[in-house]
Formats: sequence, structure tokens, C-alpha cells
Amino acid sequence: MRQNNNDVELITLIGIAHSISHFFHLLIAPLFPWIKAEFGLSYSELGLLMTVFYVSSFITQSVSGIWVDRHGARPILYIGISLLIAGSMIVGVSQYYWMLLLGMCITGIGNGVFHPVNYTLINHLVKPKNLPHAYSVHGVTGYLGWAAAPLFLLSITALVGNWRVAVFGAGLLAAAVLLLLVLRRELLNDVPVVHEQTELQSAPLFSKHTFEFLKLPNIWLSWLFFYLTAFSFVGIQSFSSTALVDIYDIAITQTTASYTLYMISSAVGLIAGGFVATKIEQPDRVITGAFLASGIATIFAGVGFFAAWSIPLLFALMGFGSGMASPSRDLMVRAATPKGSSGKVFGLVYSGIDCGSATGPILFGLFMDWKSPEVIFYGIAFFQIIAIFVASRLNSINIARLSAQPS
Repeated sequence: MRQNNNDVELITLIGIAHSISHFFHLLIAPLFPWIKAEFGLSYSELGLLMTVFYVSSFITQSVSGIWVDRHGARPILYIGISLLIAGSMIVGVSQYYWMLLLGMCITGIGNGVFHPVNYTLINHLVKPKNLPHAYSVHGVTGYLGWAAAPLFLLSITALVGNWRVAVFGAGLLAAAVLLLLVLRRELLNDVPVVHEQTELQSAPLFSKHTFEFLKLPNIWLSWLFFYLTAFSFVGIQSFSSTALVDIYDIAITQTTASYTLYMISSAVGLIAGGFVATKIEQPDRVITGAFLASGIATIFAGVGFFAAWSIPLLFALMGFGSGMASPSRDLMVRAATPKGSSGKVFGLVYSGIDCGSATGPILFGLFMDWKSPEVIFYGIAFFQIIAIFVASRLNSINIARLSAQPS
């Protein structure tokens, strides 16, 4: 493993790349009112634009790790950001709906490379003692990208009165990030590590060796863990504000503030989780404690027995627990990863997030249609509890695998 002498700058660069990826998750969603009016679209047609983005990202994320493990993460990172820029330009000049679909498809393909690339760079280049902090910063910068996108896009649209200028601005922002990463390219050079994997380099690109990792049960347990946590998070993200209005009969502004506090607390939990992960050797214990606290707070939010003023506090606890678990989660996946397969493994297991994000709203939407908003919170807690058992089993397999290796 090649390690950098300046982990702080390396982690910062990877975090900036991750933030632009999350920024582009919301490239058009804040601009829906203007796009809907200009193109005469229905809400389902607007939703299809996001579906195309996430399906493209899911497919790319699942397979791009193969190229990352073969050619190194840096060139794939440059390609991914270039596709974000190209996609935003197509969206900005679109005159027809199919052009919007094409632009979001290309943007989704670009987005799909970031998790295989970023985690491969972290695993290859960051000193082991700093890995938990690298994972926590990586997560926090993703939240920052989400937070910055609506502010950036809506501010420009309000200033110039044209949503297309805002989209072009996003493309220019991505171009600035690409320029920075090119200028600091030596820090992102993991090719020497890739070349150490002589067996991988000598094998054909699509060979039995390439897909050998798919036989490992801990890889699929990792995927299931990501699926469950994303499934539960999308319930909070998509329907919690509306559900709270029905349960507590409070203003939507208060419920939206609770969700904002959830996100802020998640970021704080991510930072704290990085420190905790360096002290506790068994990552499943951190996940168990964090998810139990988050799950209990989620159930309390759903029962409707508490005063409305307590909801922001419960959401803060929910978010802190969710964030606290993330660095330990990534350490657990790293322990499950065979040598030379970081890109493939992280690409596959993180595709569980896309699947969970795509399927979760269906179930939680049904709960709202059935006039059972409290069940949304019970469901979120249920999936978190199941994730605890998955994490425990995954950690046990990782320990057994490491014990079986010759010392």
C-alpha cells in the first residue's frame, strides 16, 4: 500500500470530489417549478428524470469498480466529473423532454463512479490510523453537497431569472473541481498500488477472477446493510415531514426544520463516529449502539405521545445515531474486501443505496395512502434493527476470515 505524507490534503480533495457528486444529485430537483412550467411536464415526468439519473448511477456504480481496480481510480474520477459537466450542459440547452432525459442519464453515469473511486483512493492512499476520519469527512462532504445545491441553484435562478443559467453554473462549478483535482493529481495517484496487483493485471478484464468476489457472503451482507439503511433513510427524507403534520397537526415549517436538524446532527455524528471508530475495534458494536438509539427515537416520534416541541430533539438524536454508524460501517466493508478488489466491492455494495432509495418510497408512500403516517416511523426503526443483525453477522464473518488467514 502506498501512503501519502499529507493525508489532510488528500482527504480534503476526495471530500471535495464527493461533495460535487452529491451536489449533482439535486441538479434539477430544486428547479422543478421552472422546468415543469417551461416544458409543460407532469409530476410523473419530472419524477422519471430522477429515476433515469439513479438507474444510470446504479448500473455504473455496480460495474465501474472493475475499471477502477484495473486502471486506478484517478482517471475514472476525471471521466466521472467530465460526464457531470457534459450532462449539465445538455440539461441547460435542452429544448425537448428527451434532451432532459439524456442529460440526466449522462449525469447519472458520471455520478456512478464516485463511490468506487473515492473509497479506492482512501483505502489505497490514506494511512490506516486515519481511515475512520477519512470515512467521516467523506460522509460529511456529501451532506455539504446536498445542502449547497438548492442554495446555489435557487440563488442564481432568483438573481438572473433563468434556471438554465443556474444549471450552467453547476457545470462550471464541477469544471473548477476537475481543474483542482488535475492540478493536485500527484496526490491522487494510486496507479503504483494497482500495479502491485500482478495477478489482477495479468487476468482478462472480464474473467472468472474478476467476479470471484461475488461468491463471498460478506460482500452480499454488506450490500444488504446498505440497502436497509438507504431504505429507512429515504422514508425520513421523503415522507417524514408530511407524516409529522398528520400525526401532530403542526405546521410544515416546523417539520421541515426537524428534518434540517436531522441532517445537521447526522453530519456531527459522522465526525464523532470517526473518533469512536478509532477507539472501538468491533465496528458492529458502534453500529448497534448508534442504531438502537436512533431506532428508539424514531419510534417515539411516531407514537404521537410527546409534545410537538420534542420532535426536533428526537430527530436530532435520530440523525446523530445514523451519522455515528457510518465510519464503522465503511471499516466493516473494507475488512470484507479482498485484496485488489476495493473498486469492485465498494461499487457493488454502494449500489445497495441506489436500490434502497428507489424502492423505499414505494412502501412508505403506501403507508401515507393508507392514512397510517405513524407506520412510516415504525418501518424506519424496523429496517434499522434488521440492519443491526446484518452488521453483527457481517462482522463475525470478517473476524473468521481474518483469523483463517496465515499470519
